[in-house]
Amino acid sequence: ANIYESVRDSVVLIQGTTRSGEAQGSGFVYSYSGRNVVITNYHVVHGATSLSVTFSNGNGYPAQVLGSDPYADLAVLSVNAPDSEFKPIEIVSSSTLRVGDPVIAIGNPYGLVGSLTTGVVSAIGRTITEEEYAGGFAIANIIQTSAPINPGNSGGPLLNAAGKVVGVTTAILSDSQGLGFAIPSNTILREISSLILNGGYDGHSYLGVKGQDMSYAMAQELSVNVTYGWRIVEVTKDGPSDGRLQVGDIIIAMNGTSIRNNDDLASYLEEKTLPSEHLTLTVVRANATTPVDIVLGKRPPPPI
Repeated sequence: ANIYESVRDSVVLIQGTTRSGEAQGSGFVYSYSGRNVVITNYHVVHGATSLSVTFSNGNGYPAQVLGSDPYADLAVLSVNAPDSEFKPIEIVSSSTLRVGDPVIAIGNPYGLVGSLTTGVVSAIGRTITEEEYAGGFAIANIIQTSAPINPGNSGGPLLNAAGKVVGVTTAILSDSQGLGFAIPSNTILREISSLILNGGYDGHSYLGVKGQDMSYAMAQELSVNVTYGWRIVEVTKDGPSDGRLQVGDIIIAMNGTSIRNNDDLASYLEEKTLPSEHLTLTVVRANATTPVDIVLGKRPPPPI
């Protein structure tokens, strides 16, 4: 109850108009170098016009998108409101989160303004694949939580037990009953400067491959000696991996860090690498382990 009272005025209602009707979601106030902005999900404001932000006291003001990143489902808004309306909330690192930690989500599910739900961190390092906004690329390093997240919650803060922001809740998977997801705060902290100053973020590394998670059954079927990792099924022509990786290669490590599946791979690329950096993959090819060096590319522009 005390946490709710301390942050409720930091959470806002975001509304806009799209071609298919009204858009609605949540957001929260953050102070970047003394500048008050509102952080939310990209999918809340995608294609929306006449955006407005309404504070907990009921006062509403026009808003504009300062910057956005579909690949992280993040957007930052400027709001034409008096300074007295803004009650910034602190964002802390999400790297200390552990499975089982209590978390709190505050937002506006189904327009029910200022609703609070609680739960625990169910998993970390998940990925969400989103076709419409992110072109099928993985939104990486997602926090999974048992706190109920429903349409309208999107863009609201996920708080730790101290009432600090550790994520941005997202209801992008509308059929995920009993599961909530959040963009980790580390992603916000990494991108916020570029989103505000440049209008976007272009630091997403790109391997130029498609693949699938390995399993015991697949290893038996393919007669390979490894049951974990990420198996290459397609190499993009003229991409960073063209001529370096082959269909059938199984990536089991990146720079010495074990890769069990796509969650591990996408999260490592997002957290630990940047475009143009050198990356050493450990690959199982024809049941032999071999290192493969690759210069990472930059993801192509997202769909409009």
